[in-house]
Amino acid sequence: MGETAKRTAVATLVVIAIVAAALVLWKLKLLIALVFLGVIIAAAMRPGIEGLRRRGLPRGLGLLLHYLALFAFVALLLWIVVPRALSQVETALGTKGLPTKASDLQEAASNSHGVKHTILVAIQKRLEHLPRASKVVHSSVSAGLKAFEILVAIFFTFATAAYWIFERERTMDFVASLLPRRKRKIMRDTWILIDLKLGAFVRGESLLILIVGVVLSLLFWAIGLPYWLLVGAFAGIVEIVPVIGPLAAGALAIAVGMTESWHTALYAGLCVLGVRLAEDYLIVPRVLGDAVGLSPLLVLVSVTSVGILFGGFAVILAVPIAAVLVTLVDVVVRAKNPAEEDVPTVLFPAKEAEN
Repeated sequence: MGETAKRTAVATLVVIAIVAAALVLWKLKLLIALVFLGVIIAAAMRPGIEGLRRRGLPRGLGLLLHYLALFAFVALLLWIVVPRALSQVETALGTKGLPTKASDLQEAASNSHGVKHTILVAIQKRLEHLPRASKVVHSSVSAGLKAFEILVAIFFTFATAAYWIFERERTMDFVASLLPRRKRKIMRDTWILIDLKLGAFVRGESLLILIVGVVLSLLFWAIGLPYWLLVGAFAGIVEIVPVIGPLAAGALAIAVGMTESWHTALYAGLCVLGVRLAEDYLIVPRVLGDAVGLSPLLVLVSVTSVGILFGGFAVILAVPIAAVLVTLVDVVVRAKNPAEEDVPTVLFPAKEAEN
């Protein structure tokens, strides 16, 4: 009886500990997601940083150059796109921009049509239900805090990526020391393979976003689609969301085209379809190749599951999470040798970067 009671108590404590750990991880899911995102960014930069290190440049300086190049690219993109996007928004609302008086707004809404009408009516309804001054102040403070939280999250993510560039080897050594000697090499090879897959995916996805955004913007401009730059930029950005993103881009392009004519809507839909087919059969095999090794069905299931469990933000992490799990299953369950797996290469000779 005493032995049974002891075993029952131990089993109960183990179950309680597992449940408590699960609850803690669930509460920290946002922090874990940001750390994982930082690890992915580090994996994408590592081959370039290691390539510079082999040429005599310290890792710290190589990391700084990568960050400067990234921020310079984003600033250049904003400098090129934002003024033209604002110009197209003003065109959508009329040459005089937004009305400043309620009477002018009502008149503009009644005389407008299409996208302009929808925007002005939405603004009018919003203005009719404006909150009191105290609520406005409270909302402004909440918005400011939210913006501050977003900035902190961005800084935390890039700081995590920077630290992981230097700390990965030490972490691998620590984990290896906890395992039997015969399993240490498999653990290291698996870790490196996952790192290479994540890095290749991020670099390839970034190229796809740029290619799709530029190509579709030019095609939309060629067919005379209204607000072609806004729609093209949106189509490029939503490429980061697998499966759902391209569908949303196609729906928006057709909807905007309908404000002009059904011919324009048809051409816009054909443009999105053509780019999508070219992406699936020409661009993706050359850019991404088999970087993550996931079937389209598994990608769809992963995106849907992660979105339901963790919310919209985590959708961008669905494919990397699935890639990690699939690699672990291949090594642990299917007994594949990670050292013999094909190493994905996008932009950089990734395998050489690990040597």
